[in-house]
Amino acid sequence: MANKAFGVINSAPNYIRVEGLHDYRPIGAFTFIGRFRVIDFPLSNMSNSGINRIHVYLNSRPRSLVEHIGSGRHYNINSKRGNLQLLFTQQNGANSIYNTDITAYMENLEQLERMPQDYVIVAPSYMVYKQDFQKLLDDHVEAGNDITLLYHKVDQAKEYYRACNVVELNKQKGVQSLTRNMGTAKDKNISMDTYVMSKDLFIALIKKAKRESSAYSFADIIALSCDTLDIRGYQHKGYFAAITSLDDFYRANMELLDYGTAMDFFKQDWPFYTHTTDACPTHYYPGAKVVNSLVCNAATIEGTVENSIIGRHVHIGKGAIIKNSIILSYSDISDGTYIENAVIDKWVKVKNVKKIVSESVTPAYIKRNDVL
Repeated sequence: MANKAFGVINSAPNYIRVEGLHDYRPIGAFTFIGRFRVIDFPLSNMSNSGINRIHVYLNSRPRSLVEHIGSGRHYNINSKRGNLQLLFTQQNGANSIYNTDITAYMENLEQLERMPQDYVIVAPSYMVYKQDFQKLLDDHVEAGNDITLLYHKVDQAKEYYRACNVVELNKQKGVQSLTRNMGTAKDKNISMDTYVMSKDLFIALIKKAKRESSAYSFADIIALSCDTLDIRGYQHKGYFAAITSLDDFYRANMELLDYGTAMDFFKQDWPFYTHTTDACPTHYYPGAKVVNSLVCNAATIEGTVENSIIGRHVHIGKGAIIKNSIILSYSDISDGTYIENAVIDKWVKVKNVKKIVSESVTPAYIKRNDVL
């Protein structure tokens, strides 16, 4: 008989800030490769792993996530035994020092204590990866350690993953420390903020964190417990993205324009579910040219699109050229506009400015509802 666990999906730590996009929605609600939201990935991983009781913690600006998740039926969660709960926290500002995952858990402690499962799987709403949580749980139980922590080996820790935690392991994969990535070396083990443990230990750690400091996060209390608990690292293989900055968001989307990377990540036996939006097919006008791009339905393409992601209901005007850019839904790019290395948020109208180009690694960002 399979081991039983419930799922907890937490919101991003209060110190993570994604320029521009974060002003309007939490990271879990960010559009990803045009079609998905970032939170679809942890929810789908749990659903595919047979985890049918899931808590999703929401703090600041929850509207878009509430609308997207809805009843949760589109995540293929068992309708008779399953239950997806959206749990809110009363803390004020998104950047408040008190706005931590521990605060959210404490405010909903009664819900956690009532869960009948013996184990909990905690996953973040700001990372994109594929993982069989049932296998992770079974291996955790068999190993007999206190906590299993998922990590990913990266070779770009100097440029990216700057808000993530680095895992130091001994030869037995025991976690010796968890510290913030300061960009000092390129090769690092990045914590995926994903943990497996007993429900009782989870609740005990929440209460301990609250006693120790009102500003502690769950990662903080894990880091402080490395000497007293048996915490083991479990290496994740495959595609992994941490959406902790605008650079990270841009790079993660662009990586999936590579056909091989996308085919390896999106497999028929492990579907990623989302709230589907029915709309007419995209209309490509005579003279339109599209190369190595992802174009969502209901778009209107009259110009040139190269190495870009075009959202739903986007209009690309005649003679317009879009290169290496992400254009989110309902944006209107007028005739003759040139856009390169940019992220254009939803409902933007570009009609008077004819050139938007970022010369640096960081993409240019045009805010939601803006008229240029």
